[in-house]
Amino acid sequence: MFGNVAFYLPIILIGILFLASAIKVLREYERGVVFTLGRYTSTKGPGLIILIPVIQQIVRVDLRTRVLDVPTQDVISHDNVSVRVNAVIYFRVLDPEKSIIQVEDFMQATSELAQTTLRSVLGKHELDEMLSERDKLNADIQGILDTQTDAWGIKVANVEIKHVDIDESMIRAIARQAEAERERRAKIINAEGEQQAAQKLLEAAEILARQPEAMQLRYLGTLNTIAGEKNSTIVFPFPVEVGKMLARFDEDTKKD
Repeated sequence: MFGNVAFYLPIILIGILFLASAIKVLREYERGVVFTLGRYTSTKGPGLIILIPVIQQIVRVDLRTRVLDVPTQDVISHDNVSVRVNAVIYFRVLDPEKSIIQVEDFMQATSELAQTTLRSVLGKHELDEMLSERDKLNADIQGILDTQTDAWGIKVANVEIKHVDIDESMIRAIARQAEAERERRAKIINAEGEQQAAQKLLEAAEILARQPEAMQLRYLGTLNTIAGEKNSTIVFPFPVEVGKMLARFDEDTKKD
């Protein structure tokens, strides 16, 4: 009896090892790229996969979205300002066959491509654009990466620039520039206010000039306002036309 057990035990162990190497279980988010004698034959999964041991090999590929943190890059902007920029990239594998066959390590390849693309794109823009137009820069970087990684079966879903670090001296210069910009806007707003006020005064003068009685009523209204403030000063309105008439009278007298 023990001799029979000793005879069948190696066979049983070989059968267990055979089944263990032949049967694979892939999760819902996994796909298996199958190679038969070194040649690509199919992409399988998810679920139960049966392989021919020794003859077939399988490479698992994760289809979930991956987050790639791009290391900090030293960038010279278009206006010759040195900044340090880092970003994060969200991508996923769409074609497992290409991601395994077309590139050796798609994670490293995507990381290196993201670093060079980040430096190239940001170097074409000025510092103000980096700070105020991040959405546009993110879209530009995403478009370039998506085009380049399409041959690897990878889809770049999103690119986000996280930090733009500037030297302390440049921060002070930007603060002075912002202060000067606010002063310029304040002067422009003040000048526009003076212009609008002058325009309204001109329109009011034209309306009052149509009826002399309206000007007299305006004089009386102003006197009423001054008297209501308990002011001891007496103001007498002197029409401009009377001054012009007296000036002409004085000139005529000198001529005579």
